[in-house]
Amino acid sequence: MSPPLGTSPSVTELESRISAVGTRLRTSVLQVLDALGVSGQGPQGIAKELGLDKVLMSRLLKATRSLDPIAVAHHAPGPEPLRRFYRAARRRGAGSDLIATGEQVVNDFHMLIREEFGDRSTLDAMLSSWLPQARQEFELRRKQSAFKAMSQLKGVSARLEFGTVLLHPASDGDRIDIVWIVGMFGIQRCRPGAQIKLATRRQTAREGHREPTTLDGRSVSDLDGLRLDRFCHDSPAELQVKQVGETVHYLLAGEGVGKKSVFDLLFAEVNLAEIPRHPAPGRRGYVFAEVSTPSQRLLFDVLVHEDVYRGVTPELLIYDTAFDGVVDVNDPAREIDRLDIVETLQQLGSGLQQLRAPDVPQHLELLRHVFDSMQWNPDDFRSYRSAIDYPLYGSQVVVAFDPN
Repeated sequence: MSPPLGTSPSVTELESRISAVGTRLRTSVLQVLDALGVSGQGPQGIAKELGLDKVLMSRLLKATRSLDPIAVAHHAPGPEPLRRFYRAARRRGAGSDLIATGEQVVNDFHMLIREEFGDRSTLDAMLSSWLPQARQEFELRRKQSAFKAMSQLKGVSARLEFGTVLLHPASDGDRIDIVWIVGMFGIQRCRPGAQIKLATRRQTAREGHREPTTLDGRSVSDLDGLRLDRFCHDSPAELQVKQVGETVHYLLAGEGVGKKSVFDLLFAEVNLAEIPRHPAPGRRGYVFAEVSTPSQRLLFDVLVHEDVYRGVTPELLIYDTAFDGVVDVNDPAREIDRLDIVETLQQLGSGLQQLRAPDVPQHLELLRHVFDSMQWNPDDFRSYRSAIDYPLYGSQVVVAFDPN
């Protein structure tokens, strides 16, 4: 039953109404298929029998295989394809009572969508919050659509945005050395003049000006020491470096456009004694990757020395930076910017062999080069990975350690 006009139904009421429609729809479709004598056939056979397309029948059968009525509503075709099914079943001789019952269910389904959600996409957004597997599929499709739109609006895209951060005890015993390996693979401009920018930042207060260096100790403005061109797959991109306060901007130069001008960008940045080894009480240590270019995939690895954040299991947090910019995880006011999306942080163990990444050319060789340059032992590091398909442009992906 629908709520009285002028009132907004509760989530419980919506769930009850959707469940009722899903239950009735599943029962009706199964009864019609049984009456036609095709209930044991696959989608292709039934589609041929009824003169319908295979995609419609495949989706309809998937809905009927679901015992959860919410899942039935999620997998079911829209009202108009459902009406085509019942018209075809009528032509093939299904009883008029069965068809009338089915058509009434479809009308109720249509009214539910129109009255409570406006369109099918909004209904699917609600259903995905109740169905974990459906939610992953829903989010992936919407993120893919967002990637396509933003890459066209920004005029640039990347196949992979890549960040690896190494955390190692500093020589003073009180702070942490941080090494960033940063890159993008398969960079492509689709519009002349489109800007591509990466940045590294200091988010914790500290005396003195930030002075990041290359692996061999030179200023990051020395591009020869900064770049890691030999680990690129496509042509290395031209690069400019600009430091503004505590932020270093890495800007892609050049004018290449189109699918014949695909570039890779890869560099390493060293920050010695960068952040406190032991956060103040009530505060968390954290590192993060910013999705600053529309990308098909983000690979974010965090490698932590065994003496850093010992015994602490990190947490993956994802924030929307559109309103207030880059997030300080220790600012309670930024909790409102947390994004409720389904992504995971995987623990990979220690050693380099656990870190293979098919998306990154010569990945293990790249890591060995960085560890050898720093004279660090990779077996002393435990590793965590967040791999996100179609990461949201403008989001901030955080790995946070709470030692308190």
